[in-house]
Amino acid sequence: MRDIQSEHDGRGVAVDRVGISGLRYPLTFTDGELRQEGIADLEVTVQLQADRRGTHMSRMVEIVHNHLTELDPRRLPIVLKAAAHHLDAPALTVSASLPISTLVAAPATKAPAWQVHDLNISGVLEPDSVRVTTTVSSEVTSLCPCSKAISEYGAHNQRSRVTLAAIGDGDAPYPIPVTELIELVRSNGSAPVYPLVKRPDERHITMQAFDHPAFVEDMARELSLACRRRGVAHRVEVRNFESIHSHDAIATITA
Repeated sequence: MRDIQSEHDGRGVAVDRVGISGLRYPLTFTDGELRQEGIADLEVTVQLQADRRGTHMSRMVEIVHNHLTELDPRRLPIVLKAAAHHLDAPALTVSASLPISTLVAAPATKAPAWQVHDLNISGVLEPDSVRVTTTVSSEVTSLCPCSKAISEYGAHNQRSRVTLAAIGDGDAPYPIPVTELIELVRSNGSAPVYPLVKRPDERHITMQAFDHPAFVEDMARELSLACRRRGVAHRVEVRNFESIHSHDAIATITA
């Protein structure tokens, strides 16, 4: 049959990114000993040459089915190269977003429960480079240092959403495993959050937060320093869902 996508286009305008987005597909995420099944939201795009009418989007679904149902970030550069060859594209981006869970124990009672985090794995292949960005988002507790300092007793605290992205390169496409990224996030701030909290745990968490006050700026800086010590390029965003203000507080660092 006639292959219209492969026909010549005479307008001389290249397309930066074209492809599929919002593809929900079952996959298994593998990261060392961590192995979890889930439904991911995937996007696959290519750079389209100026003389090409279109790209073959059905092939992108084939690539997902054949190469990404077992998603191991360490293998993603190989998948990107195979996909670019299959699509005859000079540059290609693959992104997968899915929830990931870790088993955490309450601080005092040690009661176990699953904590869910958001994960995105994004791979970019260009003519002279390949990079993989691993992004995790999770929540911690933050207690305001200013509120603690000026109050006769107590201090306001809130839940904070922390997003940490580790940016790999050709030599180290996956510099920090997902589980380590999650631990870096959870150890930041005034105290972690827990899905299962009994009264002894609540007491422990409340006092821990009071003893470790942190501004949104403090949390962003500490996470950035942790990545710098590992020599990893990164992006940090911290958002406080303020408990006594009608706005959020945010801080971002890219390094």
